[in-house]
Amino acid sequence: MSQESDRPGDEQPAEGADQEKVSAAARLFDVRRVIGGLFVVYGLIVTLLGLFDDSADIDKAQGVRINLWMGLAMLALGGFFLLWLRLSPTEVPATEADPEADAGPRKAAGT
Repeated sequence: MSQESDRPGDEQPAEGADQEKVSAAARLFDVRRVIGGLFVVYGLIVTLLGLFDDSADIDKAQGVRINLWMGLAMLALGGFFLLWLRLSPTEVPATEADPEADAGPRKAAGT
């Protein structure tokens, strides 16, 4: 019975490399990035629509350029989320190594 993890030629990833991958994944999938990005994209679209509204669309909204104002509000909200992400980045909690996992292979109780 050979232990595959005990072979001398096996390369095992360093602890620091695993921590960097986890940290990068946490930053990549931070919900503030997704929400902020979507609000910025949709805000740009709605703002552009608001800039080029015709008089019929403005009359429907009782003289208010609602697309322009809502687009600017969406841009501001998206910018807030992205700024919040920038000023307070995600911190991945440090995982403590399991002492039993580092002890190596165990022998059976009767041997």
